[in-house]
Amino acid sequence: MKRTRVKQALNAEAPVEGIMLKGWVRTKRESKGVVFLELNDGSCRTNLQIVVDPGVAGIDSLDGTGTGAAIKVTGNLQASPGKGQKWEVQAEQVELIGSADQESYPLQKKRHSDEFLRGIAHLRPRTNKYGAMNRIRSELSFAVHQYFRERGFYYIHTPIITGSDCEGAGDMFVVTALDPDKAWKSPAEFGRDFFGKKAHLTVSGQLPAESMACALGDVYTFGPTFRAENSNTSKHAAEFWMVEPEVAFADLQDIMEMAQGFVQALTGHVKKYCSQDLELFSRFVDQGLEDRLDSVLNEPFERISYTRALEVLQGCGRKFEYPVQWGLDLQTEHERFLCEEHFHKPLIVHDYPASIKPFYMRVNDDSSTVAAMDVLLPGVGEIIGGSQREERLEVLDRRIQEAGLSFHEYWWYRDLRRFGSVPHAGFGLGFERLLMFITGVSNIRDVIPFPRTPNMLEF
Repeated sequence: MKRTRVKQALNAEAPVEGIMLKGWVRTKRESKGVVFLELNDGSCRTNLQIVVDPGVAGIDSLDGTGTGAAIKVTGNLQASPGKGQKWEVQAEQVELIGSADQESYPLQKKRHSDEFLRGIAHLRPRTNKYGAMNRIRSELSFAVHQYFRERGFYYIHTPIITGSDCEGAGDMFVVTALDPDKAWKSPAEFGRDFFGKKAHLTVSGQLPAESMACALGDVYTFGPTFRAENSNTSKHAAEFWMVEPEVAFADLQDIMEMAQGFVQALTGHVKKYCSQDLELFSRFVDQGLEDRLDSVLNEPFERISYTRALEVLQGCGRKFEYPVQWGLDLQTEHERFLCEEHFHKPLIVHDYPASIKPFYMRVNDDSSTVAAMDVLLPGVGEIIGGSQREERLEVLDRRIQEAGLSFHEYWWYRDLRRFGSVPHAGFGLGFERLLMFITGVSNIRDVIPFPRTPNMLEF
């Protein structure tokens, strides 16, 4: 007999004779010898009630078992007389697949804090909240690929191990095949390493994506990236996923349009295909979530320059923790004030000071700003960062030199400006930050299955 998923059973249009299900027990109760089980197999948020009458084959295997146990059930799907449920299964046979000791199983029928659940990340997907989160994450991943495929983009795979620092910030993990207790006593030691030079985990796939865009036209990469910032904020993780499109023959205006359309398309997709799971977050996590998602879908994003953003912040009368001054980057408190309290809508800030942005961003005609943009969303702040790339070799060389980077390390990147250089642009979207926005969850540790943060390398 072929297995039926709980979601399929719940969506049935008629009773089914002879159905087989496998899943985990959410709750178990007994009344006059009849055992009632709530079964969930991860296919949806809703449980399916299993009714096990006395004398059903295998009922004795349920003695002493309860929440968390894995079972197999065969029986008949029939209309349920119970309130609030359309179907139930009248069991003809039950089989215990895997027991769960009720004295030690940590997920009992009660509310658990997010902090507690982070300590049992291997079990938290079995809860309603984290089951819903992971289903939404899966569907959102599919939507990313669908969006670009429908628009003629090519999906490319960029290196995870790199010899280049895309950001120029230096907060990168080192990759080595040497004994870490003996290596790196001097820079020359790296010559003995696997690659013959210092290697890192990548912070971005952007630079190799640029070379692909300058051959294929429109490309994107979607994969893990790594940053070694010793930051314990709710928005930072050492391992996270980035979506990075790169478009040839494009400028800053083009990617601002694309960034808005991309966020709107992904938000609309989740609302359409994950409505049941999303409803959990709007009820129990953030009651203003639905209105905030609708604001993204129904209104064009406000666009202002960095200089104009500073004028708003300096004139608002609010005292911020971090200083508001031209030449300093915007902080989360500034970003959220702008889009939540001043403009009351998503916001794109563009034309940032060149001094605070990486070397590859195109210098504007004023020589003091670059053609960069950030997308800010209510509840999260920055979710996308992007720019038009510097296509002029002489300007790029000057920026590399000002950043203290090596021409030798970027010889291939400079070649793109020597052989058929074209204007091109792209951005990076933090996938976990988008999940935070869509679900209303406030900590990045709760939107990724096994978070990697300072002093956290479990699972």
